[in-house]
Amino acid sequence: MDSAATPGTWAAVIPCFNEAGALEDTLRGLAAATAASPPEAIVVVDDGSTDGSGELLDRLAGEGRVPGLTVVHHTRRRGYGAAIKTGIRHVRAEVIVILDADGTYPADRIPDLLAAMETADMAVGARTGANVAIPPMRRLPKEVLRRFASWLVGEAIPDVNSGLRAFRREVFSRYRSILPDGFSLTTTITIAMLRGGYEVVFLPIDYAARVGRSKIRPVLDTLRFFQLAFRCGIHFAPLRIFGPFLVLLFAATAASGLYDTFVLANLTDKTVILLVTSLNVTLFALLADMIDKRSG
Repeated sequence: MDSAATPGTWAAVIPCFNEAGALEDTLRGLAAATAASPPEAIVVVDDGSTDGSGELLDRLAGEGRVPGLTVVHHTRRRGYGAAIKTGIRHVRAEVIVILDADGTYPADRIPDLLAAMETADMAVGARTGANVAIPPMRRLPKEVLRRFASWLVGEAIPDVNSGLRAFRREVFSRYRSILPDGFSLTTTITIAMLRGGYEVVFLPIDYAARVGRSKIRPVLDTLRFFQLAFRCGIHFAPLRIFGPFLVLLFAATAASGLYDTFVLANLTDKTVILLVTSLNVTLFALLADMIDKRSG
């Protein structure tokens, strides 16, 4: 129900896929951490779990052991981002807090994120605290993606894809149509809001070792992250993406033209092809930048 938001309210949305081992502790930790200012709703979206997570959630909701808990089921796995989108459709709050169900993020930092939302459009729990347990296989691709995203937006991003953050529902709705259904939703919205000039703040948090098995597939998901980074670049900062290619193309064109003039004394097809390619890429980059500017 995407009706108008109620000013000053917030809701928690938790995507869940096969997290039966950590789910109850995560929900209890969330309720305890926000007891002084409870959410309008806690919506957990079971994304087609096969380990009993869905049944556990139904039992917790039926017994009323987690105040305000609403459970939504996907009949099949649709993805992390799709689960977040579904959850947001079931709340009316002005501010949305997302939290992973695997017990890795500190729910007791949610009040700090909400306090930051008094002036920000999005507050992100950046995994840069004193105790951060990121698996070694994920550190290198995560760091490369973080640096690329920082270059793309023109400022340092401490954590580009944190799963603990608060944002304004209104802003999320503006980007909803381009946000992916997979894990890359958080990366995309971070880049989109920073490039869009929104106020995004990063608060350092700890990050615990997860309970159960990670859903990240190191090789496949790393390739998808780089694909995402390039796609975000084309969409939000086309001139930054095409700029280096244009410099190389025009440099190659100039070198080929000089060689043809002073060595061969004849204009070759190679120089003509390089020149035409350079002009075409330039026009494409300018057109993409114009579309980006017109779309806001």
